[in-house]
Amino acid sequence: MPAFTTRHLCAVAAALALTVAAPATATAATATAPAAPALREVLFVGNNWDGTADVIASRGDFTKIGRIDVVPDKDRRMAEINADPIKWIYFMAIRNGVGEGHDQFADDMYSTPDGRSVVVSRPSFADVVSIDLATGAVNWRFPVSGYRADHMAVSPDGTRVAVSASTGNTVHVLDIGTGRQLGSFATGDKPHENVFTKDGRYIWNMSIGDVNTALDDPFWDWTKGDRHITVVDATTYRQVKVIDMRERLDAIGLDDFSDAVRPAVFSPDESKLYFQVSFFNGFLEYDVAADRITRVKTLPKNPATSEDRTTWVNDSRHHGISMSPDGTKLCVAGTMDDYATVVDRATLQQGPLVATSKPYWATVSGDGKDCVVSESGADQVTAIDFATGRKVASVAVGDHPQRVRLGHVQADWTAPAGG
Repeated sequence: MPAFTTRHLCAVAAALALTVAAPATATAATATAPAAPALREVLFVGNNWDGTADVIASRGDFTKIGRIDVVPDKDRRMAEINADPIKWIYFMAIRNGVGEGHDQFADDMYSTPDGRSVVVSRPSFADVVSIDLATGAVNWRFPVSGYRADHMAVSPDGTRVAVSASTGNTVHVLDIGTGRQLGSFATGDKPHENVFTKDGRYIWNMSIGDVNTALDDPFWDWTKGDRHITVVDATTYRQVKVIDMRERLDAIGLDDFSDAVRPAVFSPDESKLYFQVSFFNGFLEYDVAADRITRVKTLPKNPATSEDRTTWVNDSRHHGISMSPDGTKLCVAGTMDDYATVVDRATLQQGPLVATSKPYWATVSGDGKDCVVSESGADQVTAIDFATGRKVASVAVGDHPQRVRLGHVQADWTAPAGG
């Protein structure tokens, strides 16, 4: 047989062998690949003053599933603080200022995509930690710049978490699995709320300035610091734009309003931003493309609420806002007025005022049917039906619940001992 024919037949045989073998190899690899863990959707409730997080059902009766200690390393952290005069001064300032006489151990939290850990920002310890949900141990710890950690946000894919460093005027963006810093960016004074856009391209940060001074009269508003929205590219962490609401408020005659943007929520198409500001019982609508405030909603005052602004917690009047998944309803936590209410987004007409004790946050249930608010004054969370505006359930939690976040645990999860 000619040499070229032999070589040709050998090549064909080798190609056929590879063709036959490839599916078998792929099948074998698929068969041995570990199955993704079964997950259970839950709500994490951060109990700021006692350093725990309650895990409750994300819908239905919102029954309690378990509790996690988010300060298992408390003794070690306190030893470090007591050994450093500057850290001790800031620790005590947090306790006696924004903490209302209490330490702040659990501000914000998000679970990892695999449901094995929860990441928590701890203001009094100026850090972010990852807690193993099975053992209760600390996986990793990231000290933030300055002396206080605050609100966080998680990227849409669940892999990155952004945390505000209040006294450092910085937002750190961390790998949620390892705690490694991926980037950071500068903000205005006292960065607070963080929001990722739903495509993960941008991060919006709202700085609120000094909220624990007694200079609360509108005349002294300028003393509160540089407050603005910082928008950055979520890949490069470079600033894209700055939005100063002072200019937008003045443009519509609201020169006596604070420009400290508090909790905020985008409409589903992200064309509108709904936000609260310090001292105001209501919220504003901001058109993102037009770059202007388009509507203002004033909500009822509670006659029992003092008009002395210095008595309002950290310059809040209303603190907490969420939106139904279809974008038709807003839910507002009327913090100092002791109610929560559902507002029709089209008409801005509020529904029933649901009595709640110092509601501090508002989020959405797993099925999207209910608004869930944290009642920091009653140590419980309460669910309010978006459709009717009526209360549907309450469940007791720990001391001073604040942030409530949707997340996941392993399907067979039980709380670790000591949680």
